[in-house]
Amino acid sequence: MISQKLRLIELGKKLYLKNLTSATSGNISIKTNEGVYITSTGSVLGDLSEENVILIDFNGKELSEGKASSEKMLHVEIYKQRPDVKAIVHTHPIFLTSFAACHISLNEAIMAENILYFEDIPVAEYAMPSSMKLVENTVKCLINRDVAMMANHGAIAIADTLEHAFLKMETAEYYANVALNTKLLGGAKVLSEKDVKDLINLKSK
Repeated sequence: MISQKLRLIELGKKLYLKNLTSATSGNISIKTNEGVYITSTGSVLGDLSEENVILIDFNGKELSEGKASSEKMLHVEIYKQRPDVKAIVHTHPIFLTSFAACHISLNEAIMAENILYFEDIPVAEYAMPSSMKLVENTVKCLINRDVAMMANHGAIAIADTLEHAFLKMETAEYYANVALNTKLLGGAKVLSEKDVKDLINLKSK
């Protein structure tokens, strides 16, 4: 069986290849019975080694050698507030981060996928990176959503598996890209309220 460290290393490479991360931005983690495996501070997600994956407890204390990401408490608090979540991907993808920098949430029903996956993607209020205020603001947006943007910062996706968290981030970035293009083309012809209700009903099934 592949180790948790290798799973995070592989995910980091996928995020880089999909242009969802750059340089040392972002951090990813997975929850296990041992604690939380999270990338180290200053690590490059596209070029991780096993030394870049740190085990912490649910209070943020390092249980293995190395220094965990400075945003470790964000991961810990999400796991506490959302017991269904087992994996977290936080990156700074171009299009989602652009909307985050403008404090513009993604809530237009421009295609079926964004309704089925997200309904909407909110923007958490700005707070200093790595601060507890950032934790508070972001967690507030993720109580009933699985993807959120962080004002002037980046985006975060949570899920029951690493693969699902990756897919949600990839889909959200695609949605943001399409949303920007529709604005450049004069504005999307959004789905009707009935269309949206039908999609939500389909999702519930």
